[in-house]
Amino acid sequence: MSTTRGFPRDALFLIAGPCVLEDDDLNLRVGEMLARLAPRLPGGVVFKASFDKANRSNASAHRGPGLQAGLEQLARVKAATGLPVLTDVHLPQQCAAVAQVADYLQIPAFLCRQTDLLEAAGATGKPVNVKKGQWMSPEAMAGAIAKVQRAAPDDDGRFTVHDSRLAVTERGSFFGYGDLVVDMRAVPRMRAATGCPVIFDGTHSVQRPGLGEGGASGGAREFIPALTLAAVAAGADGLFLET
Repeated sequence: MSTTRGFPRDALFLIAGPCVLEDDDLNLRVGEMLARLAPRLPGGVVFKASFDKANRSNASAHRGPGLQAGLEQLARVKAATGLPVLTDVHLPQQCAAVAQVADYLQIPAFLCRQTDLLEAAGATGKPVNVKKGQWMSPEAMAGAIAKVQRAAPDDDGRFTVHDSRLAVTERGSFFGYGDLVVDMRAVPRMRAATGCPVIFDGTHSVQRPGLGEGGASGGAREFIPALTLAAVAAGADGLFLET
């Protein structure tokens, strides 16, 4: 997948990889497996892993290697596999450094309304994927995308209304406490509201927040295949699956 065109609209693509960066050996093994898979997907594959999981449920949970070490790890995966890479940003001051290595920036769902972060990501000129908050309607994502659009670095690089460098991701909606449901109408509704390609996150959509061991998030992974197929049928442009 070439980042010059951002997120494909006419060819199904996959964003996949570890939730958080692990040791180099594991990162590279996953990356090499995804690189072998890439020719089978019309839109290609993007390697995804986070350098810091700043929104963990448990204070003692592993967060990752941190910004500098994480970017070095992502650069090694990129060089070894030839895959473009995507990672989360949590703070505005992280965006410029991340853009030096990552081909795509991602805004976590819990941060999808943070104006300073969205604008800092947009100011890099890199493609940006904004994940929909579990409490937000599909139409509300238009405001998040507008914040990224208005922050482009110059007129030549300005994001347009239907710019494929911007994408939105559906990852489920809160259904009371400790559960998420997916309304597949969100796929066409978000596309209509934002003008962006829509990605479906098949792994986080089956989370059961706070119901895992020790208060961590649990999940119902047996539903991933059915929901992923349903999202493709609903018109999703890409898929997001943590390995």
